[in-house]
Amino acid sequence: MASLPENINENTETTAETTIVGDAIDSAGIATKNVVDSCHPFYIHLLDYPGMSLVSIVFDGRRYGGWRRAVIIALSAKNKLGFTDGSLAVPTSDSALLKAWIRCNDMVLLWLLNLLSKEIAESVLYLVNAKSLWKDREDRFCQASGAKLFQLQKELNAFVRGNTSISTYFTKIKSLWDELDALNTFSSCSCECICGAKKKRVKAHEDERLLQFLMGLNDTFIGVRRNILMSSPLPSIGQAYPLIVQDEK
Repeated sequence: MASLPENINENTETTAETTIVGDAIDSAGIATKNVVDSCHPFYIHLLDYPGMSLVSIVFDGRRYGGWRRAVIIALSAKNKLGFTDGSLAVPTSDSALLKAWIRCNDMVLLWLLNLLSKEIAESVLYLVNAKSLWKDREDRFCQASGAKLFQLQKELNAFVRGNTSISTYFTKIKSLWDELDALNTFSSCSCECICGAKKKRVKAHEDERLLQFLMGLNDTFIGVRRNILMSSPLPSIGQAYPLIVQDEK
């Protein structure tokens, strides 16, 4: 079993359920223990260690949207997302929780560095906290620039099935769609709509994706493609995909 980081001080005691971080003085002047239970963001599990990889994706400057999504899910599962989005305030210098925050921040910082390519990691190695590292990535790669949108649309327009399976082809084109959505090129509102315009807009967006998917198929699928296009209204991607897979088999 992996051990806790070496920089845990002598005043820290650890159990399977709680971590005791130093002493504090209550209003009566009596020394008490500051206990961080397993639900607290400052809690470090026994299986957490600096060299672990939260996700299997290493960011090398491409496909930032997918990498970002995977890391956010992993950090949320670890209850450490607050160290990157700034929602966890740094304890004051006289707080007994300050050392626990520093320890957790260093752990998250190392987790993020492990998910970057060697060249990118070296460029952010001296950032002092996880929030700064995350903001640096967001500022550099999360901007919906015209060049990035152009490149994604170009890839979509040029992408065809070729000799790959339908499953591989769909996975690839779906990843391009997801990256476009991550750039907020299509946003869905949550407001109430009584005129039906919102529903029509979403349907038009889904139909556009379906047509992109069908255009990438070769003439082997001309029969099933014709049947899908003759449907009124057009089916969703989820409804059309099994029909094409069945035709492939």
